[in-house]
Amino acid sequence: MRRTIRRDGWAVLLGTVALCLCHAPRLNAMEFLAQAGVLGEWELTGNLSESEPGPGKQFSGPLKMKHVGICTQDGPDERAGEIRLQFAGSDSQVTAELVLDDAPCKYSARKTHAYEGTLSCAGRAPVPMLVWLR
Repeated sequence: MRRTIRRDGWAVLLGTVALCLCHAPRLNAMEFLAQAGVLGEWELTGNLSESEPGPGKQFSGPLKMKHVGICTQDGPDERAGEIRLQFAGSDSQVTAELVLDDAPCKYSARKTHAYEGTLSCAGRAPVPMLVWLR
């Protein structure tokens, strides 16, 4: 009877550990999706990976920016760049530094249904930007 109790105890412990490992959130990579501009005429996409593990979660990676507005005549205008994104506090606020075609930009936002904030690039007027992270 003693052996049965020990085996059952180990089975419960191993089952609990396996369940925790399966449901543990993995934040070492994420997909970045965004719409920028007054009419959401720019689409930004990227795959980010965790750059510095630790309490101040930071992610970085390549970024593509594509004009999806109706006024494009010769096909969509596309730009490439890099992004470095950092969560502040309890993941309800993000800040990011972007470089698009060698132009530095900054983004700061709070989370509602998406991260809503403003994208500010050197030499240009700030524009609204919505960001979804998956």
